[in-house]
Amino acid sequence: MKQSIYLIVFSLFFLASCKKENAAKDSSKSQEKPSTKAENVSMLDQKFNVVNLKGEAVARAIWLYLPPNYDSSEERYPVIYMHDGQNLFDAKTSYAGEWGVDEILNDLYTKTKKGFIVVGINNVGAERMNEYSPWKHDKYGGGSGDRYVKMIVEELKPYIDKNYRTKPEAEFTGIIGSSMGGLISYYAGLAYPDVFGRLGVVSPSFWFSKEILDFTKNNPALSNTKMYLLLGDKEGMTKEFNEVSKLLVDSGFPKDHMQQKLIPGGEHNEAFWNSQFLNVIRFLYDIEL
Repeated sequence: MKQSIYLIVFSLFFLASCKKENAAKDSSKSQEKPSTKAENVSMLDQKFNVVNLKGEAVARAIWLYLPPNYDSSEERYPVIYMHDGQNLFDAKTSYAGEWGVDEILNDLYTKTKKGFIVVGINNVGAERMNEYSPWKHDKYGGGSGDRYVKMIVEELKPYIDKNYRTKPEAEFTGIIGSSMGGLISYYAGLAYPDVFGRLGVVSPSFWFSKEILDFTKNNPALSNTKMYLLLGDKEGMTKEFNEVSKLLVDSGFPKDHMQQKLIPGGEHNEAFWNSQFLNVIRFLYDIEL
């Protein structure tokens, strides 16, 4: 029953994601909402491709958040890679609200002087489902997830490390996403633990494929990996969330490197993820306020 409820919720979320892409293309609609991104958020001139299951190269735009002191210092910074870039920084490009990543991190910098670089990767509409899972689903697609992650590992991350002052080591490199973005973040962290050492697995779609269970058993993360697993109790995915979390620990993931949070009242939307983003960052990067 819970799975059926979640499939309905997920279907609505998927349709909303497709509408986001259409809204972004419709300039007249996007102009109805003012831009809310901070001054230290920009778009890269270069786009990055993922070859889809048809053999077509599909390009996507990349957002870049730099810490407030980037231009006035020679400091190097941790880098966080995030999915669904349209929804991270700007209400103008989002469909149902934004995470407010820029405002949250700017405020964190003011209070702690801890700065981050955030790379927001736009989804590309219909390919989103395919790219955010390495495993296929009979109804919803999937299967291009490793191609997508390889693009980040082999092309995007080297570009960012070359052109910006980063701390490139895994202990400083995070990957964070929600829903299907949570699923692909989990996959990326376990499949490439020498690249991604800080994992924000938010409202993950663990129900998408049973193959995640064998994958978890066969891919224990490195001992220095940290993971924040987060779910709202109104999202309808508690069974799979608890099952994977337990299996992760049983497979050897260090308990003190993992937070598993089931939040009362939490729903499957950007408002919930906005409310929890700071907690994710504080745990992954050991920040006290």
